[in-house]
Amino acid sequence: MGLFNIFNRERLNGHDQSMTVERPLADIPETTFIEKETVHQEQNEDKPAAPLNGGIHVLYDFLDKNYESKGYNDALINPDTTHLEQNVIALKNDLERSIRKVKTFYEDFIRQINFHIASRSRSGMIDTVEELTVKKEIAESHIKQVKEIEEQAKVNEGVGHGIVISYTRGFRNGLAAISGHIILNKNF
Repeated sequence: MGLFNIFNRERLNGHDQSMTVERPLADIPETTFIEKETVHQEQNEDKPAAPLNGGIHVLYDFLDKNYESKGYNDALINPDTTHLEQNVIALKNDLERSIRKVKTFYEDFIRQINFHIASRSRSGMIDTVEELTVKKEIAESHIKQVKEIEEQAKVNEGVGHGIVISYTRGFRNGLAAISGHIILNKNF
């Protein structure tokens, strides 16, 4: 008999077992729980196209960093000139490593392009071969720029040497700030 009492909804102990809702619940918007696919597509359209991994942009990103503030902060942490010399050597090594990465990237890329040019030439795909040739020329001009930066850096000139100058300037400014704060601001 207990099983059928559920359907009869009889009053027990003065309470109605059925649940009455006095007012309807407000609708919860769909966006609270569900992300639409169009939101992701719009976000991706705003972002610029990702450059090739390992291209000349890697080298220029390295060269464009603010080494003056890094030198300044390093001087505040450890104001020893041997620390300056070690960090300059480390910067030069990082530059050399970046140059090697970029050169390797372009050398591999040019090998791939050469294969595709030969393969598409055999298939008679003239327009594709011309497009590939243009890409190869761009890659060769980039690798030429990288080699120029490398040669200039070896003789402490050019944009590669600019990072050393910037870091050293920042380090010396940090040393001057320490002296100004500790010594020059003291009243005798």
